[in-house]
Amino acid sequence: MTTRTRPGRPVGELLRDWRRTRGMSQLDLSIEAGVSARHLSFVETGRSRPSPDLILRLAERLDLPLAERNTMLLAGGYAPAYPSHELTDPQLAPFRAAVRQILDGHSPYPAVLVDQHWQLVEANPAVALFAADAKPHLLTPPVNVLRLSLHPDGMAPRIVNLPEWRAHLLARLRQQAAATSDPVLSDLLDELRGYPSGDDIGAPTSDELSRVVIPLRYRHGDRELAFISTTTLFGTPLDVTVSGLAVEAFFPADPVTAAALHALAALHALGTPAAGMA
Repeated sequence: MTTRTRPGRPVGELLRDWRRTRGMSQLDLSIEAGVSARHLSFVETGRSRPSPDLILRLAERLDLPLAERNTMLLAGGYAPAYPSHELTDPQLAPFRAAVRQILDGHSPYPAVLVDQHWQLVEANPAVALFAADAKPHLLTPPVNVLRLSLHPDGMAPRIVNLPEWRAHLLARLRQQAAATSDPVLSDLLDELRGYPSGDDIGAPTSDELSRVVIPLRYRHGDRELAFISTTTLFGTPLDVTVSGLAVEAFFPADPVTAAALHALAALHALGTPAAGMA
């Protein structure tokens, strides 16, 4: 289902498609939203016009992205409930300051801010380690961090455990595309699936770390660096732009990686050329 690509559809049709996407029956949704199944049926068939409060209540129970809630309101003949500011808007200045503090505070470890389509918004200097050998066409804005990660002209040749890291990223993207019904994410998923899988690299070694999380194992010179990744979302967002942003941060998974990143940061601060710190 790609509701974004079919403008002008009645609110009842959108509601029905989202309900089916979420695997809910009319009875399930009516109980969750505190409305009769009969009334919900009338809304879906267009026999009854829902109020904006009911649309928002149903959209919340369906866990719709804020942009899709606005779409449903517009389809019902109402004004959008959630603003969508540019990141440069003065109203988002406190948010930008908080993001900058998170990214800078995470140094000398890599961290990026990405939007809902995995486009790079901001990054700290340590991310240069991952972009050092990438071809220019992958670093020309807008930069998509998943494309940069898995493209053979990007990070992929340096990822030691490419098969399992690729599977991890594709699973995340597949889940996100299914949850949002966003055609941009679906197209990106199709594109990334066409990249080399890295199966010829061989099976990753089984160690204690790999039994707990899927690490990113990255080759830097003659060393193998290991990272644990985390994702930070912004709590209770009421702005469409903010709701789609996330901080992807990488932590060293062993003392060797931590020492290497601190050493690279020190060389960079002194202005000394350091491999991997473009």
